[in-house]
Amino acid sequence: MNFQEMLRPVPVEAKFELAGWHVWCGSMTRDAEGRYYLFYSRWPESAGFEAWVTHSEIAYAVADHPLGPFHHVDTIWTNRDRAAGWDRDVTHNPAILRHDNRYYLYYMGTHGPEFDLDQPADEATWWAYRNHQRIGVAVADHPAGPWTRGASPVLDVSPGEWDGLLTSNPTVCETPDGRILMMYKGVAEGPPPKGGAVNAGIAFADHPLGPFRKLPDPTVSNPTNDWAVEDPYVWCQGNHYYALMKDFQGYFTQSERGSVALFESSDGISWLPSRHVLAFDLRIHWAHQEPQSVFRLERPQLLFDDSGSPAVLLCAVLERAGSRSYNIRIPLVEDL
Repeated sequence: MNFQEMLRPVPVEAKFELAGWHVWCGSMTRDAEGRYYLFYSRWPESAGFEAWVTHSEIAYAVADHPLGPFHHVDTIWTNRDRAAGWDRDVTHNPAILRHDNRYYLYYMGTHGPEFDLDQPADEATWWAYRNHQRIGVAVADHPAGPWTRGASPVLDVSPGEWDGLLTSNPTVCETPDGRILMMYKGVAEGPPPKGGAVNAGIAFADHPLGPFRKLPDPTVSNPTNDWAVEDPYVWCQGNHYYALMKDFQGYFTQSERGSVALFESSDGISWLPSRHVLAFDLRIHWAHQEPQSVFRLERPQLLFDDSGSPAVLLCAVLERAGSRSYNIRIPLVEDL
């Protein structure tokens, strides 16, 4: 697969932003009537971009077409509404799966010490929230909810192992034999505050709600740098698996730092860089405009057509440090 050759120019209506808010991530599904639902993370622009760790909540928007325009509807639940709980303060990284006419929303949740939400968190607080990240899942009969969240993470850390500090960035797909494959970001225990190596790993379950069984070792690592990859997106096409991942150092793509690499697997267990490993760099090809280089273009997710082929690539964009972030949908086929 040559993913670069699939990319098409981005129409202006395929940009989703909210005044006063940072918008990040982006995962899409359809309801039975054919309306499209975009799940995304948001947090107040006034808190700064790095406040995704301490202020993020998951919201959704709707549209009649996958490229939009999308209109914000509501948050899917209110953070900081429970006296206790592993995900009581922050939710982020939504990834939606439709399975047997129900909807499963995977996400990162975290909690930390109390602080003034009108002010940026201090460094110790920021790292406390970051290091409490775990993966959760909620279930609903309709994309608009109501959603039922688990009382505990669906994928917790494994102390002493490669993901002993935190788990985050969930992405799932169904396997040909009916199981659920999850790829995720794990961070190892290590010197505080940031811990050890950042890699990607795999877990399997027989049902979307788990329990998930982890493979013992990370699936993708960079032998030259502990900070390897993040933001995976995994899918199965035919009997073959693919994954898009942010290449922190540009090691796999031999391109700029933060470009996105394509990996492949025949069994979902052993993964290698694709022959055409560079999926995309940090440029947006807007329709009828010159390509735009941006500071960050990440959190890749896909929407599929009725035949099971990728039709739309969703990404989060930060044009430059200090700017407002937003979501875009990049068509992968003509005349979508």
